[in-house]
Amino acid sequence: MTVPAQCPEFAEIAERVNNWGRWGADDEIGTLNLVTDEVVREAAATVRRGRRVPLALPLQQDGVQTGLIPGRVNPLHTMVALNLEMFGPGTVATNDDAVTMGLQAATHWDGLAHVSHGGRLYNGRPARTVTAHGGAAFSGIEKSRPLVSRGVLLDVARARGEEQLADGHAVSPEDLDVAEEFAGTRVRAGDIVLVRTGQLRRYLTGDKNGYAYPSPGLSLRTPEWFHARDVAAVANDTLTFEIVPPEIEGLWLPVHALHLVEMGMLQGQNWNLEELSETCAEEGRHTFLLAAQPEPFMGGTGAPVAPVAVL
Repeated sequence: MTVPAQCPEFAEIAERVNNWGRWGADDEIGTLNLVTDEVVREAAATVRRGRRVPLALPLQQDGVQTGLIPGRVNPLHTMVALNLEMFGPGTVATNDDAVTMGLQAATHWDGLAHVSHGGRLYNGRPARTVTAHGGAAFSGIEKSRPLVSRGVLLDVARARGEEQLADGHAVSPEDLDVAEEFAGTRVRAGDIVLVRTGQLRRYLTGDKNGYAYPSPGLSLRTPEWFHARDVAAVANDTLTFEIVPPEIEGLWLPVHALHLVEMGMLQGQNWNLEELSETCAEEGRHTFLLAAQPEPFMGGTGAPVAPVAVL
């Protein structure tokens, strides 16, 4: 197994994209600082027809998790009250339910405390500040600002003329350039970028294991692309976000480490971009107002989200 500190390519990229101290030593939200009031006003201006496209997978027991990621269980839904006449016979009856699930079980954001490397989290915080009982003391998912911004779909699969990328395809900066040109826009500061590989089609057609592994995903070279454009957050339609197995043998989750730890940038997985891909093709545009606020679990290292794109 290769650790980041022993990989020269990783170390060089990390130095170039590092945002520690950029927004102050006490900053806990990283690139979400780039979502300014002006960015949101400009995002609102992208709404022309009011078409609303949901991007979340259903929260269900037969979800995307297969046991590949330890402890990340699909939602277990339980009814805790059935037609309960709480205030006596003949009164209004209520139904209540409860759920047990991994916060990153389905469509979600990875928070900045989700991974560490070299004993450090984003902005140099010690990894030990994440504890069993308190969760993330710094950069918990609840610290995220209301996450509404301009969304940009970089439909890499469609731009390449493919329904879905091959298992071994590492999405490169060159792929992002082609998808950006295909979208007819320029990714800019404060945008939330959605990268479509088409991989989710495997899950939607019933192939859960094939969806999970092996998988196309973002290359180790892409964080510099997002850093150069001051992107606020990135999500895609795969289980692991980055390509698995990894490009560099033994170097697991390097893109997670670069995004979350070095850049302080939220990363989303299991986003359903299929309807959005069709809608953007119909509309002839790939920018939209995106509402994607993570659920504010105190101390959470990630959280479910039900994003909506409005065109």
